[in-house]
Amino acid sequence: MPELSPLPPGSTIGILGAGQLGRMLVLAAARLGLKCHIYCDVHGPAMDVAATSTIAPYDDYDALSSFAASIEAATYEFENVPLACANHLAKLVTLRPGALALEVARDRLAEKTFIAGLGIPVTPFAEVNDAASLAALLAQWQAHTILKTRLLGYDGKGQISLSPDSIAENAFLAIGRQPAVLERRVTFKREVSVLLVRGADGTVDAYDSPENTHKNGILARSVIPSGLEPDAAAVVHKHARRIAEALDYVGLLTVEMFDLGDSVPIVDRFVVNEIAPRVHNSGHWTIEACIVSQFENHMRAVAGWPLGACSRHSDAEMVNLIGAEVLDWHQLAAEPGAALHLYNKGDARPVRKMGHVTRLRAKSD
Repeated sequence: MPELSPLPPGSTIGILGAGQLGRMLVLAAARLGLKCHIYCDVHGPAMDVAATSTIAPYDDYDALSSFAASIEAATYEFENVPLACANHLAKLVTLRPGALALEVARDRLAEKTFIAGLGIPVTPFAEVNDAASLAALLAQWQAHTILKTRLLGYDGKGQISLSPDSIAENAFLAIGRQPAVLERRVTFKREVSVLLVRGADGTVDAYDSPENTHKNGILARSVIPSGLEPDAAAVVHKHARRIAEALDYVGLLTVEMFDLGDSVPIVDRFVVNEIAPRVHNSGHWTIEACIVSQFENHMRAVAGWPLGACSRHSDAEMVNLIGAEVLDWHQLAAEPGAALHLYNKGDARPVRKMGHVTRLRAKSD
């Protein structure tokens, strides 16, 4: 596609996916006078707020072509969009970020191989294609590990924790006998994420990195500030920027990292766990704590606009409402200072993200 000029207000941006991230992208775009057209194979909460929606399979190329004809640029809100869908769309309209980022991030083996190839530390990993190769690795490593499917894994899905004496056949069966990667568990001080935005002109900025806490593989809480020292923050931002530039990335890129602690040399201290080629749950706090949120900055980049400042005016804590926790909505709505976001997803299933709440504090650093 030819280079896209900055889109004027009133333009329409297409979004592949209809989840809560898409919903918040639509709301951010509306603030800029931009409209959104959602394309997804099922109804989702983003469709409740979008100007236009299309429900069709991701391999319906006639529907995708009609979708492309109705928009000026496109993006995606999750990394499990089929690659063939993204490639087809990219031939018809400007797609940001490009399909390369999707190709790398949707496959855990490709992702770790790509990042390691840039000289950035990653968790030790190995390819697993059958129970025999898994058994050999468990015997060789003699360590606690995590077996993850290469594709379609998120929020703790498609993975299982293993010990050296785990039965390989049972573990491989538990993930559906799918191509996988085995990752060695690392001992870390904290988990942080880098929320980096790169504009169409190559301009780069990043939000302060939050400290993240997970429960059962699902993000439960993000807190800012994380306590990273300035030299440590510079290292994590350098890693994220290198990844973004190698992908020729446009938009908001999330890089999740393990902080191994102060006793480790600074160049080796931060180990990349995974990347997400999209806005991210750990950046929801930017809606209230920053003048320009991660969602708005992503849409600015997709539209070819100047990026907004990533600086924050407050400290913040974001807590996910998972499953039945959303039933406390009335109490949370009455809490002074609590910013409540509900996604209107319907049934509050046990591991389903139903909303989040952000609480601000006076900035301490």
